[in-house]
Amino acid sequence: MVGIERHGQVFPILLVNFIGTLGFSIVLPFLVFLVRDFGGSAIVYGVLGATYSAFQLIGAPILGKWSDVYGRKKILLLSNFGTLIGWIFFLIALFLPVEKLTLDTVLVGSIVISLPLLVLFFARAIDGITGGNISVANAYLADISSDETRSRNFGKMAISANLGFILGPAIAGILGGTIYGVILPVLAALLLSLITLIVIVFRLKESRPTSPEILVPEVGSIRKVFAQECKDCYGNENSKKLKFRDVFKLEHIPYLLVLYFLIFLGFNVYYASFPIHAALDLKWSITQLGIFYAVLSGVMVLIQGPVLRKALKKFSEEKLVIIGSIILGTNFILFVFNNIITVYAAVILFAVGNGLMWPSFMSILANRAGTAFQGSVQGVAGSFGGLASIIGLILGGFLYSLVGAATFLVSAGVIFTVFIMSFRLLKMKSFD
Repeated sequence: MVGIERHGQVFPILLVNFIGTLGFSIVLPFLVFLVRDFGGSAIVYGVLGATYSAFQLIGAPILGKWSDVYGRKKILLLSNFGTLIGWIFFLIALFLPVEKLTLDTVLVGSIVISLPLLVLFFARAIDGITGGNISVANAYLADISSDETRSRNFGKMAISANLGFILGPAIAGILGGTIYGVILPVLAALLLSLITLIVIVFRLKESRPTSPEILVPEVGSIRKVFAQECKDCYGNENSKKLKFRDVFKLEHIPYLLVLYFLIFLGFNVYYASFPIHAALDLKWSITQLGIFYAVLSGVMVLIQGPVLRKALKKFSEEKLVIIGSIILGTNFILFVFNNIITVYAAVILFAVGNGLMWPSFMSILANRAGTAFQGSVQGVAGSFGGLASIIGLILGGFLYSLVGAATFLVSAGVIFTVFIMSFRLLKMKSFD
């Protein structure tokens, strides 16, 4: 019977989520160095980052629907098998000869492409098109949770993801600092993908639901921070009847979707430009960049946990969005300065601002959508976020090639726009 929790199945899906996140986050510190070594520019790096998001935007909804028809376990196997294949091609790219081909373009000038870069694009596309791990894992957790334990279980899911994002970059930094360079981190990611498949096959039981129900998004997870969370799977009778364009007729929802898009846009311009900034201007190594991401993730866990709970006792969610966005916008300005002190001061502000703003905003969106249209609204919001990720990653790489660290001012400007627009939230009433 759906709604009665099966305790033995919670740990395996948390383990799958943790290992999957750990494997994905390993790539963060060294991808920019690979692109540079293979002859790519900041623009190429931005497009490579957007490749994953673009293909994930296509594949995640399809895999979500398939999981309703064929079962969660089978689709989790398919999705993680795609990740494994992606890492195999990623590893192959490291051993290919770097024969560069220069393409002259009118818009951005000369772009260098090499065989290893093309294979990297292919690897990220495979991983992206099968990247429904998060959505299907969330749907699985909803299947095995009761009404009383659902929120607690999704909190555990968020913790497992956050821990993965702490350890992944740290492992990459340690392994990448050896004489073997990025080979060891890629091998580690490949091995983790294989372990995930083994856990799914031998520890995970099928949980296909017998009745439709709504899945609450993982609002406390740091996946959203790194713009790699795919659209969640939702299903209820009312949401099936609501067409895409009808979502924009709901009160307050269009305005919130605009904010959703701008938040993701500001983040992803930064995500594309900061690794390039760290490698070229700050002269960081893979180890230093890995430590940076690990520290950022660790502080984020602290803010999204006890700090946010205490803040909610004193301030409304609407006020936390306003407070968080002004702090977040300020953090991006600090990244302009090539100083280690200002960079890590920015990390603190980043964690505080995002930790207060994002979960609060997601709660507001869910509240204004109401129970009846939750699935449709969250699905459209996911599409807005995916589109903003693609635009932001490409734009970030392009802008950094033109204006360097001043690119962070664009992220700041976008988030300050969110800050100004957020005051309207105080006048919005909940959906009844």
